[in-house]
Amino acid sequence: MEPVELSRAVAAGRATAAGLGLPVRDVDVVHNSDRVALRLSPCEVLARVAPMGQLADAAFEVEVGRRLADTDAPVAGPDPRVEPRVFVRDTFAVTLWTYHEPVAAPITPADYADVLGRHHAALRHVDLRAPHLTDRVAAALREVNDRERSPELSEADRELLDGTLAGLGAAIGTGSAGEQLLHGEPHPGNLIATRRGPLLVDLATCCRGPVEFDLAHAPEEAERHYEGADHGLTDRCRALNWAMFSAWRWRRADRMPDRDHWRVAGLRRMRAALDRCGPP
Repeated sequence: MEPVELSRAVAAGRATAAGLGLPVRDVDVVHNSDRVALRLSPCEVLARVAPMGQLADAAFEVEVGRRLADTDAPVAGPDPRVEPRVFVRDTFAVTLWTYHEPVAAPITPADYADVLGRHHAALRHVDLRAPHLTDRVAAALREVNDRERSPELSEADRELLDGTLAGLGAAIGTGSAGEQLLHGEPHPGNLIATRRGPLLVDLATCCRGPVEFDLAHAPEEAERHYEGADHGLTDRCRALNWAMFSAWRWRRADRMPDRDHWRVAGLRRMRAALDRCGPP
């Protein structure tokens, strides 16, 4: 968010928590992108503040967190002191989560696989309507195929992204019996080391698909520790993930920090992942 919008978002997060009786003296910006994450002290709440255009996503994330609250899922859940819902303040959608202080502890590949395995086991006990991964692929394809939305994407890269998204999306999204609820984007930025152990955050990306789709977001070494993983499928999912990542970065409206770097890096990593997949 730009400074003026960020200032309003901070005020919205502070006022929401204070209005619910949670003491707020200090506010620290933990993350600033299209939505912001704020640490509120001394109540130790993580407030996620998003524009109203993301109201539905915020509500879905809270519902995922609420459903997982009664499981052993390794996630940072909604703050139990307040009702798990979206609070509207100013022009923002605000959700309140338990804040977990990060610690300087390495997360090994075996730890990563263990977290994903426990999270997948918990999700198998959750009854929740969630989009299929192919819905996300379709959304990425719309960005790639709309030249007004992605005007700076070269025609060669547009053609490559279109073919990769359509081809791998169809090949992976077959609706096999092994599909289940997933985190959706359990990349290293969404797994934090805490005193409770590694915890997953950002639950709004929950979707249905094979567990290999989640594994493809983790460091490659983690896959060796995940029992029963299909390595070929993970490779294809990794290429698909980088294709979707690249599609988002080429949007005119994308607001990811250092976007120009990631536009180039995303395409490069997608090509490298495709090379590992071998012939179709």
